[in-house]
Amino acid sequence: MTEKFDIIVVGAGAAGMMSAIEAGKRGRKVLLVDHAKKIGEKIRISGGGRCNFTNIHTHPSKFISNNPKFVISALKQYTQNNFIDLIKKHNIKFHEKKLGQLFCDESAQQIIDMLLLECEMANVVLKKSTIINDIDKRDDKYFIVVGEDKYFCESLIIATGGLSIPKIGASKFGYDIAQKFGLKVIETLPALVPLTFSEKILAICKELTGLSVEAVVSFKKTFFEEGMLFTHRGLSGPSILQISSYWKLGDEIKVNLSPKLDVDKFLNDRKISNPKQDISIIVSEILPKRLAHIICNENKVNGNICELSKKILTSLSNSINAWAINPTGTEGYRTAEVTLGGIDTEEISSKTMMCNNHPGLFFIGEVVDVTGHLGGYNFQWAWSSGYVAGQYA
Repeated sequence: MTEKFDIIVVGAGAAGMMSAIEAGKRGRKVLLVDHAKKIGEKIRISGGGRCNFTNIHTHPSKFISNNPKFVISALKQYTQNNFIDLIKKHNIKFHEKKLGQLFCDESAQQIIDMLLLECEMANVVLKKSTIINDIDKRDDKYFIVVGEDKYFCESLIIATGGLSIPKIGASKFGYDIAQKFGLKVIETLPALVPLTFSEKILAICKELTGLSVEAVVSFKKTFFEEGMLFTHRGLSGPSILQISSYWKLGDEIKVNLSPKLDVDKFLNDRKISNPKQDISIIVSEILPKRLAHIICNENKVNGNICELSKKILTSLSNSINAWAINPTGTEGYRTAEVTLGGIDTEEISSKTMMCNNHPGLFFIGEVVDVTGHLGGYNFQWAWSSGYVAGQYA
């Protein structure tokens, strides 16, 4: 069987559905295909099942790309406020959790249902459980091969996502298509992902498993001040996930375990005001007891503070205000929230999301070399890039 459409969208995630909806609204005949039985799994599991669907502080500075200016046009064409208006139109109740992060009051499924309803209203033809055997171009028409069937289109939108969370179907499909058409793909890496460590640091993490602290985690000049969690595999929590998108293998990160306090000054003041006080008790005033105990042991300090030299106190304070550690890696794509790298933005128009050298071929969402910070920014990139492609495809 052969069938013709104006537009075929491959991948029915956040970006793919958004582009299909917008194209359908323009009266275009749209086919939306996905290999999964259940649509929008990444939306469903996000934000603890409540979907952190955007961030009110969305700004180009919250995104990583080889070309940091690439996101500007799409984010202007479709803003976080545009998506909030859509949410309100569907009477989905939401709240701000912190740092501008917006979540559904009830369930992430509401976002999926909203997008599916919008697809239906825009007359989008949706095909689930669809395995594409081939994608190619003939006589200025793109086509996909599904079993014995061929579907032709004028515009082809690839919205197949990245490599993160393979258990819900992530694959390199989009990158393979890009390379088939001769597009450059920037090396991909897991991002927004927990960090792992060698035995010495890992032993500390295991002993402190489940403990969460507010910390400033930095890599070179980039830093994030949010929660940090000790786990049996290493370090996690928002500040660690954020820095993982910047950290490079072989380099160290620094952790300030008491960001609101100059610990060196605090200890030296205490040495004067209460010289007979035990050092571990003093450190327990500024850190959780388990952590304080381990830091004192690691620094081989004990006894009354009056017995400790200025040099020893400085060393101890540095291990609290500037704990320098070398991750050995990450937990990988299994737990990564997104994929760093992807299709080189030099290959794509930032205004339309269409390939510069392949008229009618579009790439959107996570498959492109654009990675947002934690907190709803990656969904906003999906909405914005999907909207833009839907206007021009």
